[in-house]
Amino acid sequence: MRSVLVARKLTLSVVDQSPVRQGGTAGDALRETIELARATEKLGYQRFWVAEHHNLPGFAGTAPEIMIGQIAARTNTMRVGSGGVMLSHYSALKVAETFRMLESLYPGRIDLGIGRAPGSDPRTAAALAYPGGVHDISYFPEQVDDVLAYLADERDPAHPFAGVHAGPTPATMPEVWLLGSGIDSAHLAAQRGLPFSYAYFFGMGVEHGPTIVESYRRYFRPSAFLSEPQVNVAVQVLCAETEEEAKRLAASRNLVRLRIVTGRRSGVPPVEEALAYPYTPQERAYLAEFTRANVDGNPQQVKAKLEAIAELYQTTDLSIVTICYDFTARVRSYELVAEVCGIKS
Repeated sequence: MRSVLVARKLTLSVVDQSPVRQGGTAGDALRETIELARATEKLGYQRFWVAEHHNLPGFAGTAPEIMIGQIAARTNTMRVGSGGVMLSHYSALKVAETFRMLESLYPGRIDLGIGRAPGSDPRTAAALAYPGGVHDISYFPEQVDDVLAYLADERDPAHPFAGVHAGPTPATMPEVWLLGSGIDSAHLAAQRGLPFSYAYFFGMGVEHGPTIVESYRRYFRPSAFLSEPQVNVAVQVLCAETEEEAKRLAASRNLVRLRIVTGRRSGVPPVEEALAYPYTPQERAYLAEFTRANVDGNPQQVKAKLEAIAELYQTTDLSIVTICYDFTARVRSYELVAEVCGIKS
């Protein structure tokens, strides 16, 4: 019997990493991200979040705050935000001012998704902090508190920066989300009364995901930002007219993932190169682990898998991450998912 939860229509959004094609340019990738936002807005997707990565040639999105402004200027109603800003690299004041400015320009449309991961390797994290030292991740909860205080312009008078105000002053406040794949991020979101986006698309450790999300709900404390728990799950998806074609297109995504984790600098390779790649047994084992959480297939297969994830995590709010070599195929994947899930009003 179909559950009451899944019987409700899914709310779908986009998380985009601005993948760079092998032989293409970062400019191509960034312009395609903007074009994808325009296309998915018309298809009925609710939010469009852009990622932050550093020193990864396969992804062009190093500055989500710049892309958010570009995307919001070229769309009309879709919420636009970060998926996410890696707060450990930055000052809370600067992040708050950046997103207050975006909210001033595009009121009621800006999301600030905050992540605690570095979005890079340790050496790159050190370069981002230079000439200062790498921020101690144990200060991350304090940084989140500071961002929230600056955004709301409500600070404890005893705070050393109590007299500092983040400008400009928008009429509305950006919506703040905490992003993560672990229990620490979930608990912090619960304690601060913030919505939580679970990174299912990371592909590793997803067997712990339901427990992590349930723990968020159990320990959630209502706040001025949110009265009850709000969960989003971000999922890696590749949809095509047939299962065979979806698996074929996914070969490019799988190979670039393998190259990233093994330290090989590469853009997203063509399908033919990915299919011909001589995988070692160890590489095949890694990809089997990574791809088990991916939702690849024809429209009906993808819909069924998305509904199963929605049921498992007890939320109808899902975000879609899609990476493949051909941009037309990427847009088509989002079109097929939108059609089969009936998200356009």
